[in-house]
Amino acid sequence: MNVLAFILFVQGESFSLLYIKFNYPGKETADMYEKVSTDLNFVAREKNIGKFWRNQQIFEKSMKAREGCPVYTFYDGPPTANGKPHIGHVLTRVIKDMIPRYKTMKGYMVPRKAGWDTHGLPVELEVEKLLGLNGKEQIEEYGMEPFIKKCRESVWKYKGMWEDFSGTVGFWADMDNPYVTYDNDFIESEWWALKEIWNKKLLYKGFKIVPYCPRCGTPLSSQEVAQGYKLVKERSAIVRFKVSDEDAYFLAWTTTPWTLPSNVGLCVNPGETYCKVKAADGYTYYMAKALLDNVLSRLADEEGGKAYEILEEYTGKDLEHKKYEPLYGCAAEVAEKQHKEGFFVTCDTYVTMTDGTGIVHIAPAFGEDDANVGRKYNLPFVQFVDEKGEMTQETPFAGLFVKKADPEVLKDLDKRGQLFAAPKFEHDYPHCWRCDTSLIYYARESWFIKMTEVKDDLVRNNNTVNWIPDSIGTGRFGNWLENIQDWGISRNRYWGTPLNIWECESCGHQDAVGSRAELAERSGNPDDVNRELHRPYIDEVTFKCPECGGLMKRVPEVIDCWFDSGAMPFAQHHYPFENKELFEQQFPAQFISEAVDQTRGWFYSLMAESTLLFNKAPYENVIVLGHVQDENGQKMSKSKGNAIDPFEALETYGADAIRWYFYINSAPWLPNRFHGKAVQEGQRKFMGTLWNTYAFFVLYANIDEFDATKYTLDYDKLAVIDKWLLSRLNSTVKEVDENLAAYRIPETAKALQKFTDEMSNWYVRRCRERFWAKGMEQDKINAYMTLYTALVTISKAAAPMVPFMTEDIYLNLVCSTDKNAPESIHLCDFPEVCEEVIDTKLEEDMETVLEAVVIGRACRNTANIKNRQPISKMFIKAGEGLSEFYLDIIKEELNVKEAVLKDDVSSLTTYSFKPQLKTLGRRFGKNINVVKEILAGLDGQKAMEEINTKGTLAITVDGKEELLEKDDLLIEAAQIEGYISGTDHGITVVLDTNLTPGLIEEGFVREVISKVQTMRKDAGFEVMDHIRLSVKDNDKIIEIIKNNEDIVKSEVLANEAGYGIAEGFTKEWNINGEKVVLGVEKL
Repeated sequence: MNVLAFILFVQGESFSLLYIKFNYPGKETADMYEKVSTDLNFVAREKNIGKFWRNQQIFEKSMKAREGCPVYTFYDGPPTANGKPHIGHVLTRVIKDMIPRYKTMKGYMVPRKAGWDTHGLPVELEVEKLLGLNGKEQIEEYGMEPFIKKCRESVWKYKGMWEDFSGTVGFWADMDNPYVTYDNDFIESEWWALKEIWNKKLLYKGFKIVPYCPRCGTPLSSQEVAQGYKLVKERSAIVRFKVSDEDAYFLAWTTTPWTLPSNVGLCVNPGETYCKVKAADGYTYYMAKALLDNVLSRLADEEGGKAYEILEEYTGKDLEHKKYEPLYGCAAEVAEKQHKEGFFVTCDTYVTMTDGTGIVHIAPAFGEDDANVGRKYNLPFVQFVDEKGEMTQETPFAGLFVKKADPEVLKDLDKRGQLFAAPKFEHDYPHCWRCDTSLIYYARESWFIKMTEVKDDLVRNNNTVNWIPDSIGTGRFGNWLENIQDWGISRNRYWGTPLNIWECESCGHQDAVGSRAELAERSGNPDDVNRELHRPYIDEVTFKCPECGGLMKRVPEVIDCWFDSGAMPFAQHHYPFENKELFEQQFPAQFISEAVDQTRGWFYSLMAESTLLFNKAPYENVIVLGHVQDENGQKMSKSKGNAIDPFEALETYGADAIRWYFYINSAPWLPNRFHGKAVQEGQRKFMGTLWNTYAFFVLYANIDEFDATKYTLDYDKLAVIDKWLLSRLNSTVKEVDENLAAYRIPETAKALQKFTDEMSNWYVRRCRERFWAKGMEQDKINAYMTLYTALVTISKAAAPMVPFMTEDIYLNLVCSTDKNAPESIHLCDFPEVCEEVIDTKLEEDMETVLEAVVIGRACRNTANIKNRQPISKMFIKAGEGLSEFYLDIIKEELNVKEAVLKDDVSSLTTYSFKPQLKTLGRRFGKNINVVKEILAGLDGQKAMEEINTKGTLAITVDGKEELLEKDDLLIEAAQIEGYISGTDHGITVVLDTNLTPGLIEEGFVREVISKVQTMRKDAGFEVMDHIRLSVKDNDKIIEIIKNNEDIVKSEVLANEAGYGIAEGFTKEWNINGEKVVLGVEKL
């Protein structure tokens, strides 16, 4: 019957497969294994494997198989279902999938409950856009109830896309029973948590300066603010404040001119020096001495006139309480109504000398530092900005958004002669992470969790976590906790978990409700136990105040949606109302992973809530992921046009290829530069190599009807190279196991790739004639069983990383012949390491051989001698000696007649020396040229021996002995004529490049054989076809072929050779500079 035959073409260290149909007599039965195509288009195969997993419910079976086993908990950070996946989600998905797969294979029960983040501004903004609404006023005109219904519908907009995406990537999680943050059970668990925090007196309502989004009409938490900073260039203002009863001005600086109408004070640093100066513009100013030149130097005239003259010096403390005239009358009116004194100099150490004038303006409603100073000095509270971020009617800028008011304020001050300068200022300014509006720091009442009270617990709990990398835990995240602020938990919005605080309209008494049962009990309405907990429905529930009998109503706020995601460890189980044992079994998580921006997002909310409620860390191991960038290291964005559609990438390259790229490219926490060439290169190096090796095995196993289930490996009967491969296999499995257990991902991938390369490009290539042998002798069986064992075992070890391809290999190699085997590779245990077959000495010796071959090939390339050209002799210096067995391998690989081991090859090499200018340039100064001349005149071999023996090289400069270390020198190996050498990893190889006529002729013979084999393939001949060879147009080549006719004919299956003619399929070749025409004709 027709089967596929295989020819191996060696090119350097790699091989490629050539398949040719030929008639294999005597094979009557069906193929043992399904034939394997060697194309690297894995996408179609992955789709078939995905169907297999779904149809056979492999994920569900993998979970069921581990019931009752030790639990290893993984928490999946919930994505927002109304946003599309991006390429960064591929990275998070593949890391979060790989570790649970590995742990499952290691015998653990790994719960993987998917979740959906369904609350918050992202959903509201999407619905606003859908309905054509803009802002809170229009939402309330539309109606809160229909708006909430639309929000509930909107959250599932891309649910199907996310599920398809996860399936395509190979991300396994229970998506049929996910936790959903808008579910009443989830919300009830959050209410329990908030009541616990309330009972600990850690939840409070305070009047604070908060980061506030005027577009969304709600404050943001500090972790949300951290996600929205942008570098902006704006006009700052240096303003003249008229000193009371004195012809002088304070020069004060601000980066927010819109706050100036609300000014009620100035602030200096009490310990710094300030000056009263007469400036060249005719004004007298007070400002910091350290900044005089920065600010006033522009006043100097071109003829060298002074910009200013210092009249007096003061400390900042001396200026305290010195009065000035109000900048805007509207602020003075408010101060008068409040019966508070303002418009004088205050002192605080937060004022620095890095920018501005050393005097800052104070508006207590718009900054935390300002507010602290305002409280300290009992300054008036003036807030001329409304909740829309617009200037109020009291100001000359009524109705303008604050950022649009900036230039108008500057114009007004300039017109009044009170603007000294308006320099451009570049700084990071916070923007709303959802709608991109500039935030303002705004005084308002909000609800806070007193995280400052539990700071020590947070820090202690964080110190128990294995952060990968450690620098995140001790640095970015650790520093965040060390400087923690109270968590602004409330949001003045609609679609979110309602804050479960009820307040009495009469006496102001407040209380927290911790469950639906408590809600029904307090309200006296049993139906409230089933009430929908969202607004506006929950707002309808009122009850009697226990203090005064007045009416208690729920406060209008909802909570930060980050509290939702941080509650998932307990709320996903409806704890404490249900599943107490299940929660305790799965808390804390052994593993979580998200991108680095979650240090102030999900990582923090998890840690905060876990500390507040259970006083322990919610996770044990965290892999922090870097961001995915374009190939130039730029952040991806639609506006830049460099964003990559994850679905297109998956359809182009396949999931395994992208997974592999992310695993091997770099440490997970570093930025990943994603581009197609890099993905394809990784696919070729590992996946292509493993797949081609698997295809090789299947091809020959089918030809020989080899069934691995009918044989066993008898270690004592194996060839050395078989024992070497099994040793490397088990060493690799051990390395992979240890690395995955320690969450070392690139190290794992590199170990797998190294072994696969060695299996393919060393073992298979060196054993190919064993597979080609006739019959089924023991040596051939050993080769088959060794390769089969390696393929199946390494596939299992790689299965967590490349789940599709390894499944494909396993189904064909194992399930096709062993009906008792697990039906999926993902239902198998992780491979056990067989320590008995690990032979460290054997691996080291073979590694030396491999290194020597690589160095030898490099030497050939340098000497421009092809691999097919035999060389007479080589010398090897390799530390410990190698046996003749290994020397024979090296000779065969490098096409060398004789290999000699030498302890010293210095007679065959020499060295040149130059000074390393970085170290010796400064040391010798003007004498460096003398040093150059001395080094150039050294006996290279003797100098190198001295360095290797003593560790230093002695030279004499100006009559003084100087000792130079190896790092002080640039050392280059110089070649002796007729020899070429190379050194790497302590191994030196020297090739004798002198070619005799006999060697040259042998090289021609090998080239002719290679060209004829290529022509057989191009002509479409079958492997076993015999041919007639013909040669013309080059007497030298004809003579060489005649002299070696038996060898040539045997190698190319030629029954006849004709000279002076070229018949059949012909082609002209240039063989080592000799043009010749060859012809092949099937007999």
